[in-house]
Amino acid sequence: MTKKPEKRFLKALAGETLTPPPFWLMRQAGRYLPEYRATRTQAGSFLDLCYNPELAVEVTLQPLRRYGFDAAILFSDILVIPDALRQRVAFKEGEGPVLTPIRSAGDLDGLDISGLHDHLAPVYATVKGLSTAIPAETALIGFSGAPWTVATYMIEGGGSKDFANAKRMMWSQPELFARLMALLVEATGQYLIRQIDNGAEAIQIFDTWAGALPETEFRKWVIEPTRQLVERIHGERPGVPVIGFPRGAGILYETYVTETGVDGVSLDSSMPLDWAAEKLQSKCTVQGNLDPILVVAGGEALDSGIDRVLKALGKGPFIFNLGHGIIPSTPPENVARLAERIKSWRS
Repeated sequence: MTKKPEKRFLKALAGETLTPPPFWLMRQAGRYLPEYRATRTQAGSFLDLCYNPELAVEVTLQPLRRYGFDAAILFSDILVIPDALRQRVAFKEGEGPVLTPIRSAGDLDGLDISGLHDHLAPVYATVKGLSTAIPAETALIGFSGAPWTVATYMIEGGGSKDFANAKRMMWSQPELFARLMALLVEATGQYLIRQIDNGAEAIQIFDTWAGALPETEFRKWVIEPTRQLVERIHGERPGVPVIGFPRGAGILYETYVTETGVDGVSLDSSMPLDWAAEKLQSKCTVQGNLDPILVVAGGEALDSGIDRVLKALGKGPFIFNLGHGIIPSTPPENVARLAERIKSWRS
């Protein structure tokens, strides 16, 4: 008989309805906290912080000390995978990530998976450190970017509004694009398994740009790679739940849940709450989906937004979160207000 989880976050992912629900926030360790900004300055570059286990553990713990979240998420970035594959990755202040773009077979041939785990050893050390540093009642989430989302950065050479180069490769060089995606599925699968082996108790897969694809390509490049990753994790590390986040997927959320086999699904802020309760919550745990701007705004608008989400989704398996990451301009006191309101909620 499978042992039931004891941590509230894991109980919700196993299908229990809890009042109040467990909660954490995407990007809960970040620039809105003065202690994070101080640690970031100490680390140097953003990637240096990601690869410094001592400081990465510290910034992960900072929001737990303030707000008592039910889960901690590894402090890292989705672009450590292309960095580990030997694509040049840098983060420029005011510009974001900058990568040497992959546009040809020769560019792809320059990538190398052989040093993946050596390069990512500091990340695994962070996970291992967190597994003993976080409070006993707090769950530890590992994560990665989904192959499609990571591929967009690798092909575009950074962020993009239209993903023109990624889509052009997908349609005009399908074999090359399929090779890149296969490499990312394998590298990501290995990476997530190693996170689990070092103490991660659940996994979240961020497909931030899932909504950029038409239905046919969504099924092929969002659903199918995610299904492979979920199947691998469930097969090789039974009992470790997986949360998917196909941001912007709209009504394709339902197909995503049904066909990937995820244990939970994170909802973006555009998702209708009643629809999510009806179509998704009977199939898996739902997570989300307060608009991050409401936490910036604060006051009665924040209170009303929190209550609306709780009333709609709190009657089933549910984890409170935002519809995307917390915004750097968020006042820390508004996060405290959110935390207290959730903790005191009764259905």
